[in-house]
Amino acid sequence: MGARGLRAVEIAALRRGIELGLTHIDTAEMYGNGAAEEVIAEAIAGWPREGLFIVSKVLPQNGTYDGTIAACEASLRRLRTPYLDVYLLHWRGRHPLGETMRALEDLVDAGRIRALGVSNFDVADMDEARSLLRRHPLACNQVLYHLRERYVERALLPYCRQHKIALCGYSPFGTETFPGPATAAGRVLGTIAARHGGRTTPRQVALAFLVREAPLFAIPKAALPEHVEENAGALHLRLTETDLREIDQAFLENRSSGDLPMG
Repeated sequence: MGARGLRAVEIAALRRGIELGLTHIDTAEMYGNGAAEEVIAEAIAGWPREGLFIVSKVLPQNGTYDGTIAACEASLRRLRTPYLDVYLLHWRGRHPLGETMRALEDLVDAGRIRALGVSNFDVADMDEARSLLRRHPLACNQVLYHLRERYVERALLPYCRQHKIALCGYSPFGTETFPGPATAAGRVLGTIAARHGGRTTPRQVALAFLVREAPLFAIPKAALPEHVEENAGALHLRLTETDLREIDQAFLENRSSGDLPMG
């Protein structure tokens, strides 16, 4: 498939997701050097803006005060939208964090973004970011979170719950690490999927676990319409206490320690 065909498939997947209620659209200036934002702009053309929730991110090397403002304006142009619902610092870099936070607050005041947040921040970094904000709260932290990487449950999840900060998990199926049906963990997911009947899949079970309670959200990547449809099937899946306990035990060892992982 050529580049033009691939772009058409991606646009179709985005549109199908919106039709199914997957209106949280995540992107960043880093993805394809802005090309991902341009694809999204084409996909959302004609959709009422108020029905979409669009998130983008500034690269840390652009995290000066002026650089953050300029990066946001460039993303808005590529997305062809008057505002972002949330704008994040992609990860912490060399520029003073206070400059980035000040720029993000000014972008909220200017109506260019509705809320501000961070990505790949551990508890100490979040504490510092919050201490630097003067007028607007930290809305969310976007982090790596999947069944084989549950580090965030140790301290980040309790912290975010306490301070009413959304914890948004990216790569919720991992990177080529989703447990296969022949593995012990995969069999647990398959058993739970069968228990819920219908067309429930192990991936839907995993996704439902990762968004099982506030303030957890997830942003699964899906480049094909059929993957979008499978993800959307998790929206109405409600796991039982037995389901949650079995998944927790199957992946208990994946609550790693050490530094916050990035994917």
